[in-house]
Amino acid sequence: MARKTDTASRNYRVVAENRRARFDYAIEEDLECGIVLQGSEVKSLRQGGANIAESYATVDDGELWLVNSYVAPYEQAKTWGHEERRRRKLLVNRRELARLWNETQRKGMTLVPLVLYFNHKGIAKLKIGIAKGKKTVDKRATEAKRDWQRQKARLLKEHG
Repeated sequence: MARKTDTASRNYRVVAENRRARFDYAIEEDLECGIVLQGSEVKSLRQGGANIAESYATVDDGELWLVNSYVAPYEQAKTWGHEERRRRKLLVNRRELARLWNETQRKGMTLVPLVLYFNHKGIAKLKIGIAKGKKTVDKRATEAKRDWQRQKARLLKEHG
């Protein structure tokens, strides 16, 4: 049984992370969704060639799409390779899709990609956050809070 866990933990791997998302947006909820990829895209992701920093998700014609994400070209698939910045379909169930549409249309929320990773089964997944844009004041407050936590930890470490 221990062997299966080793394999599972080996399969889990973060490919791309959107670090600015938590700084620029107040993330209220996150959701894991599947992503439709071509073979060369999967191979490229396994090599770690991806960027989701400037991308966003949108509900369009009853489908969820990841727009402006970058997957590096896969060298061995020159002739039949993939388009680097194409729209990629995201997979969620119908109820979730309706909820996401409501959040974005009625409440003015944004769908921000947080992490692109391979799960324990080795399947590519994308975690998206339902977020609200932060104002500059909010960003400063978040940064001050983070600095205070860091300072507090340092003080406790020195005196504790």
